[in-house]
Amino acid sequence: MDINIFIIEDDAAIFRSLKERLGQWSFHVTGPERYDDVMNTFINVQPQLVIIDIQLPMYDGFHWCREIRAVSKVPILFLSSRDHPLDMVMAMNMGADDYIQKPFHMDVLLAQVQAILRRTYAYAEEAADLIVWNGSVIDLKRGLIRKHGQDVILTRNEFYILVVLVKARDTVISRDDLIRKLWDDERFVNDNTLTANITRLRQKLTVFQLEEAIVTKKGFGYMAATM
Repeated sequence: MDINIFIIEDDAAIFRSLKERLGQWSFHVTGPERYDDVMNTFINVQPQLVIIDIQLPMYDGFHWCREIRAVSKVPILFLSSRDHPLDMVMAMNMGADDYIQKPFHMDVLLAQVQAILRRTYAYAEEAADLIVWNGSVIDLKRGLIRKHGQDVILTRNEFYILVVLVKARDTVISRDDLIRKLWDDERFVNDNTLTANITRLRQKLTVFQLEEAIVTKKGFGYMAATM
């Protein structure tokens, strides 16, 4: 099995050093593309281990630990120069598996990484059931959409409509196709019911300011736009 390690570390020298050493053990190392949207890369990479620094641009490591823990049981290792005991306690309470203080010896870190991976038998199965859309995470298992730690629970029909539109993002789906898909899945709707579901879906998405991302194309249908 290929092991992907996702390292959220903004110190370029430390990141390069970790990537080089872990690469010697055939681990594939990836970092976030943007520090304001770490979850997008996390979902795409589906890592078997996450290493997080506490002090980061935009949001700190605790924030991203909470975001990851909300959708995945992937093991998390904190790596930080902060030595206050409360930082370690907070990390562990948030679901971290270990905490290593900088400066650290590379062999010690490698041993910790190998130990965590050995005792972890379910890596990131949950991530395969997630879709990232406009900075939000759509959880296919739990039927909800999440952004910045806040969940919005949708009805069965609302969720199904959202998933159909997002999977075809930036492509118009006709009303007839949406109704047909709902009927095929034993969700019995008519034209008026579809309109009502779209309206309620938009209202719920106002929490994330995404209501305008569900676009009506008059005479055609609906589209989930990338904003």
